[in-house]
Amino acid sequence: MNVGRHANKVKDSVAAALEGVADGATIAVGGFGLCGNPEALIRGVVECGAKNLHIVSNNAGNMGKGLAQWLKAGIVGRVTCSYVGNNEDLQRMMKSGEVAVTLVPQGTLVERLRAAGAGIAGFYTPTGVGTVVAEGKEVKEFHGKEYLLEEALPVDFALLRARRADSFGNLRFWRTAQNYMPIMATAAETAIAEVEELVPLGGIDPDDVHLPGIFVHRMAVVAEHEDPFEYKTSRKRD
Repeated sequence: MNVGRHANKVKDSVAAALEGVADGATIAVGGFGLCGNPEALIRGVVECGAKNLHIVSNNAGNMGKGLAQWLKAGIVGRVTCSYVGNNEDLQRMMKSGEVAVTLVPQGTLVERLRAAGAGIAGFYTPTGVGTVVAEGKEVKEFHGKEYLLEEALPVDFALLRARRADSFGNLRFWRTAQNYMPIMATAAETAIAEVEELVPLGGIDPDDVHLPGIFVHRMAVVAEHEDPFEYKTSRKRD
């Protein structure tokens, strides 16, 4: 395979990597809380001017950081997430009706994204049976147990953050900061990664590749990050 033709995956700026993000886009954003957030890409979306976005994420930021920047900028119309938690911005906008929020059980959210990447239209799960999660959904019995039909969740863009990448887009994440990102990439029409370190092709051992470059369309090198703590705790010595 001629890998040279893929060199344009590495863009010279965050703005160039985000080209095509427009009003009404559905965007999956990696991160768990503030861990592993693609901070530069999140800021870049605010700067590109797109509005009425549909966020798909575990949560929509916290403490005014992460995806809470999109909420504060007023560019979000809808959020599909599994956790609201201490995100005061989202709680306020959800109550006021400014932003439509769909809460999805965490495992179901991941499986909906995975199904989209695998070309599966939907799947049955026991999670949510007998709760508000089941409202308006088909319920079917298998072997004496009830299951809900959940639909796949394809997205227009996935925003990722990787610790290391090569020029083809093979990615390696930093420990648990990997979280949802490989699954989101497979569900996306266009996956965009900000990478802390770019290495030559072959610079990542094949066994260390967390996400193959075939799923990554664009990259921007971003070496510096804030990496904020949500709640810093420590143990006192006796």
